[in-house]
Amino acid sequence: MPLHVKRIAELKELENLASEWEEIDALSSPRTPFTSPLWNLLWWRHFTENRFWARDELFVLAVRDEHGRLIALAPLIRTLRPARGPLRMREIQFFGAGTDILELRGLVCRPAHYVEAMQTLHAYLMEQADEWDSLLWCGVPVGESLEALGAPPPYRTIKDHYLQLPGSWLELKNGLSRNMKEALRKCYNSLKREGHAFTFRAVSKPEEVDAALDIFFELHRARAELQGRVPHPDRFKPVRSREFLRDYAHGMAQRDQLRIFQIDIDGQVVATRIGFVFGEEIYLYYSGYSPEWGRFSVMTTLTVEAIKWALEQRFKIVNLSTGGDYGKARWRPDETTSNDYLVWSPMVQNRLVRGKLFGLLRQAPPASLLGRVVTIARRSQ
Repeated sequence: MPLHVKRIAELKELENLASEWEEIDALSSPRTPFTSPLWNLLWWRHFTENRFWARDELFVLAVRDEHGRLIALAPLIRTLRPARGPLRMREIQFFGAGTDILELRGLVCRPAHYVEAMQTLHAYLMEQADEWDSLLWCGVPVGESLEALGAPPPYRTIKDHYLQLPGSWLELKNGLSRNMKEALRKCYNSLKREGHAFTFRAVSKPEEVDAALDIFFELHRARAELQGRVPHPDRFKPVRSREFLRDYAHGMAQRDQLRIFQIDIDGQVVATRIGFVFGEEIYLYYSGYSPEWGRFSVMTTLTVEAIKWALEQRFKIVNLSTGGDYGKARWRPDETTSNDYLVWSPMVQNRLVRGKLFGLLRQAPPASLLGRVVTIARRSQ
């Protein structure tokens, strides 16, 4: 069927698409928060740049069929680096660029129409090649390669891990490895052996969100500062990131789609993880724990309790999020794999030089940028 693309450059027009957008987003599985209108609209308000060195513009593309039904939405931005001048680069990429709090990005699309929507969008962007220099196309499922459309091989691959829940905890546990079963036994017995009892809870009430997030930020930071363990950056060190999460968490709590899981020992929360509910699925987001309780494997205990809770609530999927760490792999999860592609506009004449300028404009300190740009330009002549 013929598909048509419309560019959306005004925020109000994008906000008016929220209900259609949510309808399409709900068709995906396993679900994540990162393609939803609530997440993206809040991201735009909190993180867009309008400075000399970078200015963001809406470049959202809506794909509709001949009957006007929304088939796909590409929540894209165009970033000008710098905002003005003859040497600026025009980058197009999905909402979420430049932040560490978003794990997956990509096209929101009715599953049955993914290929034709991608082809339609690619053709549109090639026709508009004088409007951009580089395109970072994210979240392309493996098997739906952009290479057939002239893109280079993917530069990054991301895996999302999720558990399809059986009917009971016992059934899930029986499918785990012997080493994992032993690890689960130890994390519970170590607390009992030293006389510690814990309380598990799932915070969901809007009035409890701020206090629970304060604890989350503290424990997430404490985990990041822990030495001698697998590195875990403090994703919420920037003020804007914390403010964004508060706004998103409150919005989800109002919809009864937020669960902040906690393990409490002796009146102290020692481990926490945020969960987002989407129908019969729950996405487990970032976490944190108190280093002094690390030897008791309290994060493992929290994950087990969250999974048991999901089973009791009759959820069908627990999404363990992205990454290749052992903590996820030992659950023997299913996974989805997607690729990110960096595509250059055919209007870019000297790809090598412009590619170097692209890197400089994104990474070089302002004080040294002009001199380095001039040097590369002279060498290219």
